[in-house]
Amino acid sequence: MIKRSIESDIARRMFGGKVIIVHGPRQSGKTTLVKQILKDYSSGILSLNGDESDTREVLRNATSTKLRNIAGSNKIVFIDEAQKITDIGTILKLFVDNLTDVQVIATGSSSFELANKTAEALTGRKWEYRLFPLSYKELTEHTNMLEESRLCEQRLIFGAYPEIVTKPQDSAALLKLLADSYLYKDLLAIETIRNPSLINKLVRALALQIGSEVSYNELAVLTGTNNNSVEKYIDLLEKAFIIFRLPAINRNVRNEIKKGKKFYFYDNGIRNAVIGNFNLLSQRTDVGALWENYVVSERMKRNVYADDDYFPYFWRTTQQQEIDYIEERQGDYFAYELKWNPKSKAKFSQTFMRNYPVKAAKVITPSNIEEFLL
Repeated sequence: MIKRSIESDIARRMFGGKVIIVHGPRQSGKTTLVKQILKDYSSGILSLNGDESDTREVLRNATSTKLRNIAGSNKIVFIDEAQKITDIGTILKLFVDNLTDVQVIATGSSSFELANKTAEALTGRKWEYRLFPLSYKELTEHTNMLEESRLCEQRLIFGAYPEIVTKPQDSAALLKLLADSYLYKDLLAIETIRNPSLINKLVRALALQIGSEVSYNELAVLTGTNNNSVEKYIDLLEKAFIIFRLPAINRNVRNEIKKGKKFYFYDNGIRNAVIGNFNLLSQRTDVGALWENYVVSERMKRNVYADDDYFPYFWRTTQQQEIDYIEERQGDYFAYELKWNPKSKAKFSQTFMRNYPVKAAKVITPSNIEEFLL
């Protein structure tokens, strides 16, 4: 089994007087991770699933007395798909405040439900973790750096969801199933989503614009809707862990793009499933976009798991000067160009270099990717 980066930290937090929450994309391995941690406890575990109607019903109108009766003699309560349970924030608060000898672990696949329902109620009462599809670091620690380098093309095309990694022979079929059956499940359960076909059009449009600055107005025209609907649905797609944004940096340098944004997919395989293209890299025209999505998403995983204090951006001017990826760390700036060809050389804009305190500027290619992701 591939060890997850946050496993040891979660295990260390057990019975520390706080609820443990793990959220992230569907099928990213949250349930498997929790079960692996719970193997160290031979008994006294109650597992509940928010997908099951009887679980939702028994937790309805919960009181501390009712929760004590539900937990019984169990010292660990594991609640999967917690976002499906009404008043889950209050329920978890009651557990923490009144059943101090019980460790609660909750998982959820959509941050917009779980976070909104628990944020205020659990202030100071929770350890919160995000789990993504398998990261470069997790994969290299499971095998080795050379093996992962050999599989680079596989990752760019099929991504790194756990089931895809462990069953590479079925990658295309499994990704199509994941995209069709699971990808929008949380979103389509929301009553305010009245146009599922619009979500499909929007996700496809975003998938075709990786690495490019995105305009809500252009997306509205492409999908036949209005700017407000595009903005609303993109916000939901972000909260459902399908896409994430990279904002443009601006410090009032002349001709900078002020409010630009790019969007990336958490996983390359999902992106390719959305556009229906699993062709080899030699048969594609979007290799640069695939590499950029892979590098930016893997760097995001690396930084989140390391709990780094950083701010990510891209930079562009109206004269088409640009830098693919930038990190601001304690007032210093690190600029990166992301190139698939190891022989590529990048010329960093002197406008940017003069106006920002740049500590380092590097080109990231397959030949030095380990420096960036480990």
